[in-house]
Amino acid sequence: MEEFTYTAQPARIVFGSGTLERVADEVTRLGRSRVLVLAGEHLRAVGDRVEKILGPLAAGRFDGAAMHTPVEVTDEALAVLRETGADCVVAVGGGSTTGLAKALAFRTGVDQVVLPTTYAGSEVTPVLGETGNGVKTTRSDPAILPETVIYDVELSAELPRALAVTSAVNALAHAVEALYSADANPVVDGMALDAIRHLARGLRGLDADPDARADLLRGAWLAGTCLGAVGMGLHHKLCHTLGGSFGLPHAPTHTVVLPHAMAYNSAAAPEAMRRVAEALGAADAPTAVFDLVVEAGGPTSLRELGLAEADLDRAAGLAVARPYPNPAPLTREGLAGLLHRAWAGERPAGGAVSPIEALTAQVVATFAGTEDARLRRLLTDLVPRLHAFAVDNDLTQAEWQQGIDFLTRTGQACSDTRQEFVLLSDTLGLSSVVDVLDNSRTPDTTPSAVLGPFYVEGPPELPQGADVSAGLPGTPLYVDVTVTDTEDRPVADAVVDVWQSNEDGFYDVQLPDLDGPVLRGRLRTDAGGRLRFRSILPSEYPIPDDGPVGAMLRAAGRHPYRAPHLHFMIDAPGHRRLITQLFVRGGRYLDSDAVFGVKEDLVVDFASRTGPTPDGAPVAGEWRELRYTFRIATTG
Repeated sequence: MEEFTYTAQPARIVFGSGTLERVADEVTRLGRSRVLVLAGEHLRAVGDRVEKILGPLAAGRFDGAAMHTPVEVTDEALAVLRETGADCVVAVGGGSTTGLAKALAFRTGVDQVVLPTTYAGSEVTPVLGETGNGVKTTRSDPAILPETVIYDVELSAELPRALAVTSAVNALAHAVEALYSADANPVVDGMALDAIRHLARGLRGLDADPDARADLLRGAWLAGTCLGAVGMGLHHKLCHTLGGSFGLPHAPTHTVVLPHAMAYNSAAAPEAMRRVAEALGAADAPTAVFDLVVEAGGPTSLRELGLAEADLDRAAGLAVARPYPNPAPLTREGLAGLLHRAWAGERPAGGAVSPIEALTAQVVATFAGTEDARLRRLLTDLVPRLHAFAVDNDLTQAEWQQGIDFLTRTGQACSDTRQEFVLLSDTLGLSSVVDVLDNSRTPDTTPSAVLGPFYVEGPPELPQGADVSAGLPGTPLYVDVTVTDTEDRPVADAVVDVWQSNEDGFYDVQLPDLDGPVLRGRLRTDAGGRLRFRSILPSEYPIPDDGPVGAMLRAAGRHPYRAPHLHFMIDAPGHRRLITQLFVRGGRYLDSDAVFGVKEDLVVDFASRTGPTPDGAPVAGEWRELRYTFRIATTG
């Protein structure tokens, strides 16, 4: 068992598009009433917009934030803060503006709301780096951590491409160094690898993928969280030295130095480098990062950033003057060599690469020319994960052949009336994962649910009030549902497909002796969005377990049963399709549904009744009534 310590940083994160508009709400939420707005000279227009949204909360403005947070600039801003009586700072910009906000908070205790426009990541760390007398020093303190960070993809979308590249590689450095930090732990490792994947996808897709900027922003957030949770090593020390003592630009310096610092540490941190390479879909991590920078059009040499070759030995001396944790031993000669290679812009020499790593990189490279950006993204992410599964579990040829045979049998079991692959996806929970992801995009609608393997295209058209059970035995059920949009306006003429099991737990496609489709139909809502029909109470039932999926469940000691439910598929012009299920409250297997399809909000009352149904149909004994309102989203 691995032992570790992880301290969560208590910051509030607001992530999305257009979230800038919520800045006043977030200030009010903190209980603050006088705001000093901080921005850089090049962000005056955004600062103006923030002031307008804050309205009477805005008490003052300072636009003089500078790179590396010079203490003299902080003193100027501190005077403005005291003059305005501000109890909160709202910082909009990159690392320079965030650094100024932190410096003010550390000195005065004011709250911070930060709106990043770059991928610096410092907004989610309790670390402050300041420059005084030509030397940059850092300190860490909980009081430095901003209270709220508002990530607005629209703000970072305005970042010029060149700045986006260097800022993203700066974020990448946080994630890479977290993996071999002396404080590394499984929680931070997971965030770091996720950050690396998002940042790499974003950098590769900057010119073609509409999701690239969102990927970069999310990766930067995760990478910054890593930076705030564990200590950094050689890379960050070198960049602070070069920035604070030689005036080099922060993010471009990170971009140049990162692959060389990784190469320096590669032999001492082989597992971390293997995981970075895997996340990048490459064979060697340092060369992969260098190539990624080249591909994205970023800087590759300290020479082009303005550093003189004569300053390299002094920089190496400054970097080793104070000891700090790092996987590889730090020597002045070693660092001087690293800096000389970075100054010249040399591609790092590739480390030892296993045949499997080389093979993975070779396969991933074949997808580079895929025109469809989304397809390219999926394939280049899928292959390293599949290869890693084989490696991590040390698969034998016999085991892999068993897997191939299982998938072959699964395909052979599929027919017009049976979808064994859907069943496999359902029982592994993958269908429900995709369903949750899709439903999260429309949170104000009725929750969706998996389609399941028993849906049949083109069910019979039925009129309002029809009996979809066609007289099959079972507890009578009267259904009265309404379809509205998310503003509670009725949706007329919506096409609603319904299907269900019989009282013994079988669908019609499982009963070849039945004459035609039954317990399924296609109906339409009336002018008030209302739909009424009769049926029978659905029963719990086993998914088909006479095929390869059933064999898998038995081998795992799992039961095959689904909780009782009624399926609905709702389509209407101008609206998103909703596929969902309503589960019978009190039914069996609600807490152990075989396909993980039960959602609490979809467990509803099928109320017990006696006497005639609302449509006047006489019923002897008990019958059930289902009343429900579905809310569907518009496509506009």
